[in-house]
Amino acid sequence: MLRQLNFEIFRYDPNRPERAPFMQPFTLAETSGMTLFTALNRIRETMDPTLMFDFVCRSSVCGSCAMIVNGINRMACRTLTSGLSPNIRLLPLPFFKLLGDLTVDTHTWFRGLDERLRAWIHGCDQVTPGSREAPMDNKDAFKVYNAERCIECGCCVSGCATMANGKGFLGAAGLNRMARFMMDPRDTRKTSDYLEIVGDDENVFACFETMMCEDNCPLDLPMDLHMEYVRERVAAAKLESGNDLRRPMAHQKK
Repeated sequence: MLRQLNFEIFRYDPNRPERAPFMQPFTLAETSGMTLFTALNRIRETMDPTLMFDFVCRSSVCGSCAMIVNGINRMACRTLTSGLSPNIRLLPLPFFKLLGDLTVDTHTWFRGLDERLRAWIHGCDQVTPGSREAPMDNKDAFKVYNAERCIECGCCVSGCATMANGKGFLGAAGLNRMARFMMDPRDTRKTSDYLEIVGDDENVFACFETMMCEDNCPLDLPMDLHMEYVRERVAAAKLESGNDLRRPMAHQKK
């Protein structure tokens, strides 16, 4: 049975700093197959054209429409209103810079993450235009693909208790990205090369292991397996090099 939906939506206009953030109510008639994305578009088109929220693909590929829905991190494009109560409270993701209403800047953080991890294939062969790709067996390809499926929506980052307490922590998205390159046989980096990035107690061993990242992931990525893989590789490399797992790397001491 279709219902009347009662929305409470977080509002904040950076161009009006004198106006404090507030929750604004909207009422909307539910339609068959309605998603939060559809509902928000309808509100913007028929009630308030100033409402800010992000979307691009509408099919859970771009990751831009992530928000907090009744206290849970979700993707608006894949969340059916029929699966929610008629009272829907929408808030922007925490941790990231708020740009307005439900819009946050995830791009800056994820770009900085890629630069920090040097997230590209490091190979010894010079790339030749038109050359064939390096072959990979199916087992390795599946591992890489599974870690590569992250759409950088920010749900795992904003739902992470460690991210809220540690400025240097890479988060599940970062450790997942690191696992992706560690698993790739085409990447010539050694595990010891990653110690410069995560070889201290503020990163791979700082996780509280509440696994909120996995609970919040809209694609159900096995974050626990990928983080465990990175921890095992880094721990083995540190023990082999004689570094104390409980202490930061020597180069990071002030």
